[in-house]
Amino acid sequence: MTASVSRSIIISGSIDVDPERRDEALQAGLRFMQQTRQREGCLAYTWSPDLAVPGRIWVYERWRDQAALARQLASEPYLEMRNTDCGPWAQGLRRGQAPRRQERAAVRPQGATQGGFLH
Repeated sequence: MTASVSRSIIISGSIDVDPERRDEALQAGLRFMQQTRQREGCLAYTWSPDLAVPGRIWVYERWRDQAALARQLASEPYLEMRNTDCGPWAQGLRRGQAPRRQERAAVRPQGATQGGFLH
């Protein structure tokens, strides 16, 4: 008998914005966060301020599989957020460009742990 292993995709990154407008950027992204959490295959999605680095917003996403993530990246809400909501607050970002982010994606069996955290 072969065991089936479910894999999820985790994306973790940061976006640096004008520190004086970080809260405004987070508020502008709230509608997008709420929409994204309702998408099929979205297991987690959040933007969180970094309390130690002014202007840094951490982005955390967890998707059921590659197909769910691909649907998200091609969706109108994602493209609208990338080109509109996020743009005006990102340092050095011109409208219509994706923000420079530090990203790390990991595919792990669901329930696997690393560093004591459940992914």
